[in-house]
Amino acid sequence: MPSAPNASPYTPDVALTDTLDWLGSPVEAANFPETLVRFRNDRWANAVGLAGLSDDQWAQHFGRFEPLPDNLPQPLALAYHGHQFRVYNPEIGDGRGFLFAQLRDGTKENGGRLLDLGTKGSGQTPFSRAGDGRLTLKGGVREILATEMLEALGVDTSKTFSIIETGEELMRNDEPSPTRSAVMVRLSHGHIRIGSFQRLLAYEERDHMEALVAYCLKHFPGPPPPEDTPGRDEPSVRLLHNVVERLADLAASWMVAGFVHGVLNTDNMNISGESFDYGPWRWLPKWDPGFTAAYFDQQGLYAFGRQPEALHWNCGQLAVALRLLSDAEPLIAAMNRFGPLYMDAVARRWCWRLGINRRGAEEDGALVAACEKALRETGKQPDAFFHAHRGGRGASGELADILEPYEPVDDSHDYWSDDQPQSMLIDEVEAIWSAIDARDDWQPLRDKVEAIRRMGDAHGAAPVPAGHVRA
Repeated sequence: MPSAPNASPYTPDVALTDTLDWLGSPVEAANFPETLVRFRNDRWANAVGLAGLSDDQWAQHFGRFEPLPDNLPQPLALAYHGHQFRVYNPEIGDGRGFLFAQLRDGTKENGGRLLDLGTKGSGQTPFSRAGDGRLTLKGGVREILATEMLEALGVDTSKTFSIIETGEELMRNDEPSPTRSAVMVRLSHGHIRIGSFQRLLAYEERDHMEALVAYCLKHFPGPPPPEDTPGRDEPSVRLLHNVVERLADLAASWMVAGFVHGVLNTDNMNISGESFDYGPWRWLPKWDPGFTAAYFDQQGLYAFGRQPEALHWNCGQLAVALRLLSDAEPLIAAMNRFGPLYMDAVARRWCWRLGINRRGAEEDGALVAACEKALRETGKQPDAFFHAHRGGRGASGELADILEPYEPVDDSHDYWSDDQPQSMLIDEVEAIWSAIDARDDWQPLRDKVEAIRRMGDAHGAAPVPAGHVRA
């Protein structure tokens, strides 16, 4: 994570409704009893020209959803389908959120990315079904913790932009109830999902599919496919190559972070490759490929060690949707790149987190295997493992022999002298929430966010796939 995003002026750019107005339904936000600003991400507000808002203005825009200047006049609830635990569901869409605004972290002239402000818990929509359209305050706090930790560990993630407590009491079967309510705004590099394409395939909307492919290639640009790739000039083939590259890197970034997302349905897969939508997430207490985050994932479909498989499967569902525009052969060729790309991304990110320079695919692969073996045999918590062996230090036996020729990077930041690393295990998450729930004490959360950002500053920016744009 860079020390802080660059400051930029407010630059609205309503690209989606200019070309894809059929992708969603206009909706109204809920009218909440209260709008108490509990969290505002001024680091990222500064990057999109909104840090100068007063708390009252912030609440008006991100609690009452008064439109931002020259932006969407009315929110849009986006439509999509998806495989949920590999069962196809055509009856989903934004059931408790909407697209509120589009803007850039910079200007078009200096290459600023097109970003979305989207919501969670902003009220019912045509896609709500039996849901109340609300978010619990605990869910909002958990989203802050997940996104801050992932960003600090180099994962391409949405940013929790705002949490506003809304003064309602909610009933939930997975929290002590009644529980407090909130509305969240996230800053994301788009909200186009694999499920967005699946919906167009279901309705055989070829023209809309072509328009959506063009939109994604324009606003989430990536490098061209390899020279010898069949169909490399076809837009749909180029898009699948880009998504395969991004999701292979995303899977690797979760694994190296020791993170378990929990719900890897196709409607939770962003075409930009950005991780988002955090429900029952966890960090590993120890290296365990079978560890699951969601109590309802009884078969372990989305267990820690199966996350790369899940993202590859999801890429396959995008390939199936793109058959509306392309022959199978070039799409299969794109899919076949996932495995090698994933292995390279794991090695690249593993060396980055250890604070050492890469030495080559074969040596780096052996290093990763030796580290995983040590993690399994010692039972060491992954955050503690990476901290203890930063720069190749503190190892013994086989691991020491493999680390010995690696050159450390500059580790002058004082974080690396801390006795203990930052982590995000469930007991600490519950303690932070308990302070808020029992005493309305937000200081432990503020302290944790500050500590996580210090760790992110120490790590610096993570390496990304060649030719892809990141924050």
